[in-house]
Order: sequence, then C-alpha cells, then structure tokens
Amino acid sequence: MATYKLTLEYDGTAYAGWQRQPDHPTVQAALETALHRITQTDIPVIGAGRTDSGVHALGQVASFHSDRPMTPDEWTRALNALLPADISALSAEQVPDGFNARRWAQSKLYEYRILNRRARSALERQRAWHLWGGLQVEHMREGGALLTGRHDFRSFEGPQADTEKKVCDLRCLEIIQRGDIVSLRLEADRFLKQMVRAIVGTLVEVGQGKRLPHAMKTILEAKDRRAAGYTAPPHGLYLVKVNY
Repeated sequence: MATYKLTLEYDGTAYAGWQRQPDHPTVQAALETALHRITQTDIPVIGAGRTDSGVHALGQVASFHSDRPMTPDEWTRALNALLPADISALSAEQVPDGFNARRWAQSKLYEYRILNRRARSALERQRAWHLWGGLQVEHMREGGALLTGRHDFRSFEGPQADTEKKVCDLRCLEIIQRGDIVSLRLEADRFLKQMVRAIVGTLVEVGQGKRLPHAMKTILEAKDRRAAGYTAPPHGLYLVKVNY
C-alpha cells in the first residue's frame, strides 16, 4: 500500500469548505469521488488544512493510500480528467509510509487579498474583499508587527472552535500594496479557526482609523474574541503553501 501526497489548487466559491459534509458540496468529497472512480474503492483523503466555505487554495496538500499501480504523473492526469473544473491536481508524489498531510505540516502560508478602490470589480468579486474607502496601510503594518511571535491567539478565534491549544507561532505577517490590491500574507506553525480572517478584519479597522495600531497588543492580551474586530469575508482568503 503506497502513500501519496497531492498538491491542489481550487476556487472555493462553490464549496462548503474542504471537509466532507452531508448534503453540501466540499472539496474533500469531490476529490474522494474522483479517486473512487479511478480505483473503484473508497479512499479517504486527509487535508493539511480545513479551509472554510468560500476560501480558495493555491497549494492545499492532501494525502491518501492506495495499492493501485500508478505513477505520480498518472495519478495527476487521471484526477484532472475527473475533478470539477474549479479543482486542479497540480502534482502528485509518492511519500514515505506514515506521511500525514495534516500532522506532518510544519507551517502554513495564507494570503488575504483586498481590492481597495471605489469601483467594484466584475472579475475579483469572488476573489478579493472589496473596500472602497482608503486604507492607512502603514498603520496596518505597524499593528500587524505586534502580532508576530508566539502568542495565545484566542482573541482571534472563531465561534464553536474545538481546539484546546490556543498558542500559535505567527512567524510572518507581511502587508504588500500593489496598485488597488492590498495583500496580507501570514505564516504560522498553526492557525485557529477563522484566525486569519479575524486578524485581517481587525487590521482593516486599524487601516480605517477605527483603532490605533498599538491596540493589537491589548487585543492579544484580552484573550477574548469580543476585544477584536470584524471577521473578514472568506472569499479573499487563499491557502498558498504548506511547508513540511
């Protein structure tokens, strides 16, 4: 029985997130359906991260086991022939037995994209958060710098989370402005539920002048979701890369 690692790209618009759910389309379900059509057996897949409804991926990683004699290139071609058009298998590789896409991950990199201009976009409407008012990006950078490092991030955790461990090592929080697009890139060893979106929403409030940059430190210390700001909508978020 061989173990395989898949790298996937997907547009999450039509899906209720990564994780299989009854009566809702999910990326995991689409992938497992394609694997069943290839092998005529039920093959469970494990994803590196459980992206939420509407969230996209440029480099989601999944692992599975199969005894079907296929090369990595054959797996990639077979999956892309059967997966929906909004999910693509970028690559497949055989990995050591015991590899687990979630447990073996050392860090994940997310990017959140904001379209900052007055006119709405016909092309970016499901790919970026449209904010027409001006943002003070330097203030956002100043506030974001206070979040890097190893902290208890429960002030930025979404509701109904079942994670007992609240401490994360936020290794990078970079804010890049290119024309009308403001991108926030966050890398950490782990993320709490909706943590990236809560951080983005709160930093946007800093950029809008509703909070001072140094308030981010106070929010962290509060360890209370009510201390932080708005949860940014999911359609601007991308899982960029999983590092092993």
